[in-house]
Amino acid sequence: MRPLAPLELRILGVLVEKQHTVADSYPLSLNTLVLGCNQKTARDPVMNAGEAEVLAALDELKSLDLVIESSGNRVMRYEHNLARVLRVPSQSLAILAVLFLRGPQTAAELRAATDRLHRFADVSSVEAFLDELAARPAERGGPLVAKLARGAGAREARWAQLLSGPVVPAGAADASVALPAEAVTAAEIASLKANQIYLRNEIALLRAQLHRLATELGVELP
Repeated sequence: MRPLAPLELRILGVLVEKQHTVADSYPLSLNTLVLGCNQKTARDPVMNAGEAEVLAALDELKSLDLVIESSGNRVMRYEHNLARVLRVPSQSLAILAVLFLRGPQTAAELRAATDRLHRFADVSSVEAFLDELAARPAERGGPLVAKLARGAGAREARWAQLLSGPVVPAGAADASVALPAEAVTAAEIASLKANQIYLRNEIALLRAQLHRLATELGVELP
């Protein structure tokens, strides 16, 4: 599966989160999904995505079978298909959702943040699932998370998701923490792919707006 763009990850995280926290409203309408993506709390970074941007990202996710669209009460609704595509249990899905929504976290932070999605008995339980996600063999899609080097002054190492591509630690340009050339190259490629997807979504949005404007004005486009 190609690396996912930030908005695509945010959408998936919101769908998993709301499935548990507002079950009566799940699957989500576009409006509810946009509000969840732009939520100011429990989000890092905070986003300001418009409906058109979210729709374009949803189309990409549907093409990857990560999102399923259905109709209900005269509006389209959306649900995630992550568990089946990634072949992970609900505990792992809760961990991934928090990493999608909040960025890198320590195991202790993940235990607290996943409380409404899955209640882990202790931090060791979280670490066990993290280790499993990090050790996934290539035939199952490869690792989905990675443990980052512990920062200066930090008591615990943080974990990051890998669905957006390899992680380049902050300060990797410093010779003391430099990554191997092949790792940096892979991360750069993943970043370029994510930017390409974002630009493609933007172009699709602009084209749709142009055609709508042409129709309203009665102008035929070449």
